[in-house]
Amino acid sequence: MKLIGSHTSPFARKVRIVLAEKKIDYDFEIDSPWLEESKVPTVNPLGKIPVLVLDDNTPLFDSRVIVEYIDNVTPNSKLFPAPNRERTEVKRWEALADGICDAGVAAFLEAKRPKKEQSASWIARQRDKITRSLAFMSSELGEKNFCMGTHFSLADIALGTALGYLSFRFPDINWQETHPNLDKLNAKLLQRPSFADTVPHD
Repeated sequence: MKLIGSHTSPFARKVRIVLAEKKIDYDFEIDSPWLEESKVPTVNPLGKIPVLVLDDNTPLFDSRVIVEYIDNVTPNSKLFPAPNRERTEVKRWEALADGICDAGVAAFLEAKRPKKEQSASWIARQRDKITRSLAFMSSELGEKNFCMGTHFSLADIALGTALGYLSFRFPDINWQETHPNLDKLNAKLLQRPSFADTVPHD
């Protein structure tokens, strides 16, 4: 399989972590839809990364679709529970974490526009989403060892990916101090090679 993405994309990182946890070999092709010569639109009509190209050249896009597919490819290290209430909870964590990443990417891209074209209210709106979501995550996590209690799951991968992206792009959002329980879990996740080896960078 081939994964198309970048070292800065939180959604590509989420997929890379899942591939590592499942011990699946793949080729990592660096590409960004923001590059003029990008080939991403030729494999994903939405022009977004990541894209997982299967052995038969079928492209899968949207990180949520990709990680669920990967988890079903091999029976080892299951990251999603069987279809039930617990699976819904895992996917809720993922939706929330992905929402933080979406808001972060939107705010980051807006801030890159020429100053006179930027919308301060738009950036503030995205940052408010992040602030509310972090507070909600912290409340939901409480004193648990992992998002789902005692066991590691896709929920933790999604959360760790979102926190990593905030540390990378928004160090001024000091979630480590305001939500120490999130910081504690994130430190634990970074001890896993799948997390440590995929820390975002330019």
